[in-house]
Amino acid sequence: MEFIRNNILLIGLALGSGIMLILPAFKKGAGGVPNLGTTEAINLINRNHALVLDVRDDAEFAGGHIVDAKHIPLAKLGERLKELAKYKDKPLLVNCQRGVRSAKACDILRKAEFTQVNNLQGGMDAWLAAKLPVVKG
Repeated sequence: MEFIRNNILLIGLALGSGIMLILPAFKKGAGGVPNLGTTEAINLINRNHALVLDVRDDAEFAGGHIVDAKHIPLAKLGERLKELAKYKDKPLLVNCQRGVRSAKACDILRKAEFTQVNNLQGGMDAWLAAKLPVVKG
């Protein structure tokens, strides 16, 4: 018991680290949406002709985006869902800068009954780190 009291911080840290390591195995992704790495994302784009939806703001998008990406900032996604209606049953790859905003966008899309929504894990940061092509402007 004394050992636990003297090392409670270390024990908590070890337990927290363990939970963080196994959490991805239990969590499918954002709102039940798969989180795809860059290789899986490329396969989805090339093999399944997925629409890439970029939910970053205008300046971020202009600074560099995935080829043929459709740009709808997260703040405007709810009001612009009609633009995506023809993709309701088609693959979508949603991205932002790091993956947080795209996770929120995935939740919005799933609630709007889009059936094949995927989140780019790590967002554009992961895409750039993998040295994949971007379009500027």
